[in-house]
Amino acid sequence: MRLSIRNQFAGTVVAVAVGEVMSTVKVRLTGGQEVTAAITAESVRDLGLAEGTSVLVLVKSTEASVATGAVDRISIRNRLTGVVSSVDHGHVMTTVKITLDGGEALTAAITRDGAEDLDLADGTQVTALVKSTEVSIALPPG
Repeated sequence: MRLSIRNQFAGTVVAVAVGEVMSTVKVRLTGGQEVTAAITAESVRDLGLAEGTSVLVLVKSTEASVATGAVDRISIRNRLTGVVSSVDHGHVMTTVKITLDGGEALTAAITRDGAEDLDLADGTQVTALVKSTEVSIALPPG
């Protein structure tokens, strides 16, 4: 299956906490950073997710925010650190490509005003922020 979601990361499930309706799944990406997904308990069962399961982590580029400097005292679980590798300004929106510390490439689509306010440029150290409710989990093909 081909998807329009730009951010697709391979990883391994390292923890699953199953609730009555919702669950959290923590995944270690191949580069070493961890991502938490909040998905339904039904999805955890249907996908057979457990520690050691190989998965794909999916994040739409519009669901990734970008921060410079320290990110303290915030409820967003997913804070992926890296360096800006390119900035492409459109009239209203900007595409920011980030090379994560583990080597993966993440794309964030943010407003041009936001990108300009942050003075984003190649080489800028950033943290990509993604709410756990905006992370999807898929099983790899095959």
